[in-house]
Amino acid sequence: MIFEELNLSNSLLKALADQKFVNPTPIQEKAFPVVMSGKDVIGIAQTGTGKTLAYLLPILRQHTFSKQKDPRILILVPTRELVIQVLEEIRKLTTYMSVRVVGVYGGTNINNQKQLLYDGLDILVATPGRLVDLSMTGLLRMKSIQKLVIDEVDEMLNLGFRPQLISLMEIIPAKRQNLMFSATLTEDVSRLISDFFSNTCKIEVAAHGTPIEKITQLVYHVPNYFTKVNLLELLLAENEEYSRVLVFVSTKKTADRLFETIDAKFPGQIGVLHSNKSQNFRINALKQFEEGIYRILVTTDLIARGLDISDVTHVINFEMAETAGDYINRMGRTGRADKAGAVISFVTEKEKAYQIEVEALMKRPVPVEPLPANLVISGVFTEKESPTNLFDKNYHKSYSLKDSQGAFHEKKEKNKKVNLGGPGTRNPKFGKQKKQPVPIIKPPKFKF
Repeated sequence: MIFEELNLSNSLLKALADQKFVNPTPIQEKAFPVVMSGKDVIGIAQTGTGKTLAYLLPILRQHTFSKQKDPRILILVPTRELVIQVLEEIRKLTTYMSVRVVGVYGGTNINNQKQLLYDGLDILVATPGRLVDLSMTGLLRMKSIQKLVIDEVDEMLNLGFRPQLISLMEIIPAKRQNLMFSATLTEDVSRLISDFFSNTCKIEVAAHGTPIEKITQLVYHVPNYFTKVNLLELLLAENEEYSRVLVFVSTKKTADRLFETIDAKFPGQIGVLHSNKSQNFRINALKQFEEGIYRILVTTDLIARGLDISDVTHVINFEMAETAGDYINRMGRTGRADKAGAVISFVTEKEKAYQIEVEALMKRPVPVEPLPANLVISGVFTEKESPTNLFDKNYHKSYSLKDSQGAFHEKKEKNKKVNLGGPGTRNPKFGKQKKQPVPIIKPPKFKF
């Protein structure tokens, strides 16, 4: 099928042609007529399969011009980076249309965003936290919302946005179309659907965990963190085809630590990105990586979801994803648009359980690659990696006191007491005095 076979307007077809899009992906093809019908939709598809266009195309096809100030379409995404990406996709698709779109997210001046809302808009793209902040001001009115889109809904719930989602669903009109798109359908997502949606149509293109066939996967079994550092530096130094590499770690602290460690060997080629960085820093780091200025980008799972970064040649799991779903999402950053890609994982003994979980989800083993012969194996362990001795004390050993004299011993001089008697004995002037008898006064007798 080609896009011309869908019921798209000429302006949308022209915008797609400008981007050289010819064929819709399976999720786009299947979701378009269902969304156009007005039904609630739950779209499940692998990451990197075009879910964003799957809901944008029918929404924009049904868009009509209006001068009202309040938004009619609300699109919720979990991160600031996704807000920026969705905004960019909308602007590309509406090159030949008149659509007012605004994106709001935390970490920036809220007053500037208030002004954009006051000027009027058709489509609002937002993170849940900032959306709640703006709704509390009274400036953002959502009584005109006709369509609610929740993108990467499972990740949004994982990030703890469930209270905000529930609050928003209670204040927006009950009569609306709900569209939810994600790579996974977790129990939390199913509970949210049953609580707030009715008559939903589930569109599942491929079961979550089905590996993308054009992506090569392999594993290196390494003993510790510092050997991982040596292996990463070796692979980057010896392989020029590692031209655009995403290096995933589990924590922000590890991201900064790894960046500081390898930056000296690759000056000007490496960037770092995580949620503790300022918004401008994050935008610039991502931009420099996309433009090829940075060859390597060290990051957390912040950009494992949704972001479309073109031509990522390799994804390196410096630290193995703790859930199989996160592994799949990381893998989806490469091999996009039918291009080849590679996923390389550094796995320690403690992380082998995560590897087993991934293999069970994909129903295939991940090949284990022998360590390079010239790799320096470090014997230094971090605090987390150091083996802890649970029985570091011998509780069966009887300890003896130094200079022990047994159960009975001579008292110290200061504790020796002599009975000196009372005050009269200790000081003669206070002699013993006889107590005077207390006189007894008898009551008088009265005669009557």
